[in-house]
Amino acid sequence: PGRAKRLLLSQLFQPFNLQAGGEVGCDGRAGEFSCRSQKLMLQAGLIHPASPGCYHYLPPTVRAMEKLIRVMDEEMQAVGGQKVNMPSLSSAELWQASGRWDKMGMELFRLEDRHGKGYCLGPTHEEAVTELVAAHSNLSYKQLPLRLYQITRKFRDEPKPRFGLLRSREFYMKDMYTFDASEEAARQTYKLVCGAYRSLFNRLGLPFVEVQAATGNIGGTMSHEFQLPADVGEDRLVLCPDGHFAANVETLNGEQTSCPTCGEKLTQTRGIEVGHTFYLGTKYSSVSNAVFCSPENKPQLAEMGCYGLGVTRILAASIEVLSTEDNIRWPSLITPYQLCFIPPKRGSKEEEEGAALLDGLYNDVAKALPRLAGDSVLDDRTQLTIGKRLKDANKLGYPYVIVAGKRVCEDPPVFEVWNQNAGEVLFLTKEGVIELLSKAQVP
Repeated sequence: PGRAKRLLLSQLFQPFNLQAGGEVGCDGRAGEFSCRSQKLMLQAGLIHPASPGCYHYLPPTVRAMEKLIRVMDEEMQAVGGQKVNMPSLSSAELWQASGRWDKMGMELFRLEDRHGKGYCLGPTHEEAVTELVAAHSNLSYKQLPLRLYQITRKFRDEPKPRFGLLRSREFYMKDMYTFDASEEAARQTYKLVCGAYRSLFNRLGLPFVEVQAATGNIGGTMSHEFQLPADVGEDRLVLCPDGHFAANVETLNGEQTSCPTCGEKLTQTRGIEVGHTFYLGTKYSSVSNAVFCSPENKPQLAEMGCYGLGVTRILAASIEVLSTEDNIRWPSLITPYQLCFIPPKRGSKEEEEGAALLDGLYNDVAKALPRLAGDSVLDDRTQLTIGKRLKDANKLGYPYVIVAGKRVCEDPPVFEVWNQNAGEVLFLTKEGVIELLSKAQVP
């Protein structure tokens, strides 16, 4: 009692590869890094290549992903989302009925079971969810709107997977599917979910733009992408400098150079797509006969929308846009660990007293701020200098690094605190440290 369980850095399964010059592929050959997030995530032991376009996510990455999912759950449930979980294996018959079995072509991972029945590994779940809703033939207009979402692994047979988690063959996605009683209601839902996406990216502190987009393989009549501007982005965007207009260039007829609203010259940038919304109408509900009973007691096709957020892509894209060449910076809300404690170097004159004082601070923080109790790491590699451990902490992007340095033996003890996101170093007593950390965000 009173002692928080220590997470020791030496025991954390995060094999540093901080000197690596390039990615070692699954065939053992070294390759070049294709972007900053890939390089930083591999070097910091956040991911490890398994096969082309597939990665092991190591414990710190899984923590960041679980935090991101908590934030997504909050935003989806705030707009009436109900969480489901659909199979990754999707029947070929469903995809043939919608016409996408052929349309998606080589992008689908296809397989047959022992009885010769065809399946694909789901890259998205419009067919499956519509079939699920259609199976409940007694659905009433009183039960609408229905907003179902899941957060699962998705599969896409990318011809050339690259950029680490930004374009991989296996990835995590949040996909929501909505069913409304009328086009007007479905457009209202569309506005609501787009608002939830804006709220999510604002909470993460990510510099996103919302642009008009093509409907592509998903279909429907209206679509928007949420993009993080970045040089490595694969999408070309045009933006009005005053914010009146933003589009993916693939939606434009010819070369549009000025804003249709204010006439200002459009600027061009590249972006990483992290979210996509579609108004589908009855494209899928008409195939599966997903109907509800209207107030006049007649069967009526549901009006649908679908909404995707790339979970693992947001992780990588946020590292891409927030980090420096050498040091990872996470959105504070989803950083794997908020705090890193660095005790004195072994053999230093502060060693004994400093280690005990830091240990006491660790317990006091856990007691005063229980939400941070599991969010702290102790860098117990005391054979290394404080400077070397600080450099590693900087590379890994902990928002707060607390050091028992030269002033720890003063009366009262003073700790050196690196507030990474503010870019400042503070010298604080125990009370000062706790007050500063009370501002730390944890979902």
